[in-house]
Amino acid sequence: MKPKAYLSLLILIFLSCKTEIKTTNSLLQHLPPNAGLIVKINNLTNFKSELKNNVFLEKTSDFPIHKDLVEKLKGLEYVKTDNSSLLAFFEVGKDNHEFVFISENSIDFYNLEGVNEKAVETLAYQENNILKYSFGDYVVYSLLKNNTIILSSSLMLVENMVRAKYPYPTNETLNRLYNTSEATKSATLFFNLDESSSLVSSQLKEDTNSTKTFSDWVSMDFSANSDNINLNGVAVASDSTKNFTNLFKGTSPLNNKTSLFAPLNAQAIISYTFDDYQVFAKNQNTYLDRAKPIDSLFNTIEEIGLIYFNNQKVVLLSSFGAESLSEQLNTDKIASLTYQGSEIITLKSKNLLAENFKPLVTDFKSSFCTILENTFVFSESKEPLQTIISNYKSSSSFNDSPVFKTATKSLANESSILFVSNASGADFFTQNRFTPSFFNAFKKPDFSGHTFAAQFVADNDFAHANFLISKIEKKAKTNSVAPLFTLELDTDLAMDPQFVKNHRTNKQEIMVQDQNNSLYLISTEGKVLWKKQLNGRVRGPIKQVDIYKNGRLQLAFCTNNQFLILDRNGEEVPPFNKTFEGGNLNSLAVFDYEGNKDYRFIVTQGEKVFMYNNKANIVPGFTYTRAQSPIISAPKHFRVSNKDFLIFQLENMSLKILHRSGGERLKVLQKIDFSDNEVFLYKNKFSTTNKKGILHQIDTKGKLTSTNFNLSNDHGMHTTSKTLVFMDDNILSIKGKKVELDLGVYTKPKIFYIYDKIYVSVTDIQNQKIYLYDSQAKPIPNFPVFGNSLIDMVDMDNDKKLEMVAKDQENSIIVYKMN
Repeated sequence: MKPKAYLSLLILIFLSCKTEIKTTNSLLQHLPPNAGLIVKINNLTNFKSELKNNVFLEKTSDFPIHKDLVEKLKGLEYVKTDNSSLLAFFEVGKDNHEFVFISENSIDFYNLEGVNEKAVETLAYQENNILKYSFGDYVVYSLLKNNTIILSSSLMLVENMVRAKYPYPTNETLNRLYNTSEATKSATLFFNLDESSSLVSSQLKEDTNSTKTFSDWVSMDFSANSDNINLNGVAVASDSTKNFTNLFKGTSPLNNKTSLFAPLNAQAIISYTFDDYQVFAKNQNTYLDRAKPIDSLFNTIEEIGLIYFNNQKVVLLSSFGAESLSEQLNTDKIASLTYQGSEIITLKSKNLLAENFKPLVTDFKSSFCTILENTFVFSESKEPLQTIISNYKSSSSFNDSPVFKTATKSLANESSILFVSNASGADFFTQNRFTPSFFNAFKKPDFSGHTFAAQFVADNDFAHANFLISKIEKKAKTNSVAPLFTLELDTDLAMDPQFVKNHRTNKQEIMVQDQNNSLYLISTEGKVLWKKQLNGRVRGPIKQVDIYKNGRLQLAFCTNNQFLILDRNGEEVPPFNKTFEGGNLNSLAVFDYEGNKDYRFIVTQGEKVFMYNNKANIVPGFTYTRAQSPIISAPKHFRVSNKDFLIFQLENMSLKILHRSGGERLKVLQKIDFSDNEVFLYKNKFSTTNKKGILHQIDTKGKLTSTNFNLSNDHGMHTTSKTLVFMDDNILSIKGKKVELDLGVYTKPKIFYIYDKIYVSVTDIQNQKIYLYDSQAKPIPNFPVFGNSLIDMVDMDNDKKLEMVAKDQENSIIVYKMN
């Protein structure tokens, strides 16, 4: 079985039975051969309950194969028995599976009392009576044979069982596994992997249907609750067969290290371990039916790991001595670069791993490599290695993720094979290994709260097997969000606190203003670095710029009547101290058209527009110096398809879309009664709302479309290029997914995009609660927390853990650390 096909065991759990040998007396003797799945049910009531109440299985209810089997099994709803039973599926016609259910007969075994439109008919067949039960469009057949009752959804199967010679022969291995199965579990599942199952092959792509090479038989005890599905048992492979599990025969499992090198956001990992490479290589030759000489170059290798993230694959070799392989790679090196202190080398030989570690590594070009301690990490491009190095050096690994910790909590410490995946990884494997119809069904439910895991531990003539699908456990509250510090100001706050970057330390510090118009810069430890008295209140967020293009950052902003730029120490940067008679300035807009720090500073006052350059001079080529009506907010700049668009919202409900020189680029004829929200670029359209909750969008050709979201007058809106968020009364909507919060008075929503993850924040200022959600409208664990304003959020001290700042009491701020 190819590594990517392991998920078939986790998702489908359907495989086939074939070989026939005489068996001892048991329910198996009533069962025809070639079943697609055999389930020994020890407690039918418990088994039904576990299946019904599991969250994951509930999410798969729309899968076509799930619907088909559930429909076929509808007749078992009326079975009542405390005896052990067998349930088996058989293919009757292409892609059509019927069931046989076998149990010891008992009074009221099949009770249709209370069922409407029912009918019972007796069918005579070869001196046997077959009962046909009908209710609605559903039909099930019953046969009593040797005090054993047989139910089936197929008359043909029942008739075959009447004609067949009793008892049926069965596989010797199956019989041994059957008799040693765990009676305390609600059920045990038995698979014969000798050939591809029709149930699996109908879901797998044709080129991935290689399950028959994994082992001979697998027996799995089943248990489940609302959050977890656990399958524990053994995989059996004989010496005479070329099975995947025999690759590890004669070796001992080791602690798996792959997760330590996988980045925190990895989609999945697969780890293979063995304590003797020479034994593994001999098994490998047998499996591949080849006589390749065993290369001593890899004698110190004890683990082969595959890491999947961002839909890319990285392969690692972990060793207990790196010298010989390191020397070989140096001779194969054609170029190198240094990234965060680690060397990334470019290799001439691209097939080093694919040639030497088949079938564990396939379809992979080992073009780049880096060495972390005694582990060699290979990739097809250098960017994944940079991510690996960055996460490894910051001690941010998949090993510490809730996905991995939840999975391995129920697994053995050492594995011959270990697979762990999050929902994204499951999507990735499903898309690559399963048919489009199955993938389309799989991607619809939200599995983001689940982890998927498989483990095999090699023993003498078999392997211990464990499979797990589990709801991800949340971290303890005390370890997730904790106050870092609070700081009291001289008087009440006049603006929400925000982070600004310290270009000397590359860390973030905090700026806030009080109602005495004093502006504060606060360190990461909560100390006031300086306080500067201003003549008025800061309008809007403070912008950071590098007007000298030397890496030193300044602070740019407007107050009611001033445009100021301050340096790192709070000193004014001449000549950026401009006063505007009459005041009433909007917040400052800063445009950097080419990203080369040739800034344009735009100050708007009523109908007037002032555009300054890096020398505080008016830009002469900009012609839009007076609007047709007072400008109600800071203008915005967007670049779409290498074109610049300058956006002005006017009091007369006009939306002006200009090019760099100030001429009209797009004409918007419709008036918009603007809400108190900015204009955003959402899906390459200029997007804003009016006071009636209608979303207006203008594309780059000037076409306007409107969508009525029926929002209240004081709704909030924020977007990124692909994410739309609304806050309306107490309903938070993220990408169309709605969350109903407690009744309160809420701020506008705010989106943060940090470390490839979107966070959406909103604050209930009435009840002083800060809420934080992800892009799927799922709450971040251990929120809400106490706070009294919109937050700002960054990685303040570059430790890959986020901090956020908010107003605490009226005259204080609070900083939280998210662990």
